[in-house]
Amino acid sequence: MENIRIRRLQIDDAGEVIRIYAAITRKAVSDDFKQVVEEHSRRQKDVCLVAEAGGRVVGFMISYILTAGFGMAQSAWIATMGVDPGFMGQGIGARMAEEIFAAYRAQGIDNVYTSVRWDSTDMLSFFKTLGFDRSNFINLRKVLN
Repeated sequence: MENIRIRRLQIDDAGEVIRIYAAITRKAVSDDFKQVVEEHSRRQKDVCLVAEAGGRVVGFMISYILTAGFGMAQSAWIATMGVDPGFMGQGIGARMAEEIFAAYRAQGIDNVYTSVRWDSTDMLSFFKTLGFDRSNFINLRKVLN
């Protein structure tokens, strides 16, 4: 764990982020996802991080700031994250989250949100250990045909 370095996401990290995401989901990753990662690497106010071990990216966390969302004060959202399956359980996700919390706290942002599938017990457990709890939002969906 002491050999893990947390740093800002860079555009060149997109390929490694995709590799990790594909390893976790066991599905092909769309080109759109690569574009999203590259776009987030360019945003300076948002906090997007990677974790490195031995110079290799082994984790990522992408978050962004939402201003004036549905009457809320400015807030931050963790959009997606992942840790290489070979490095899971070592506290890498928690370290990235703590750095994100500190960065947003320094920007005067008090609330960080995320969405998790109700049946994703591992992700629910992870976010619970970080102090997340239910918010006053309900996720809604409309399927467009």
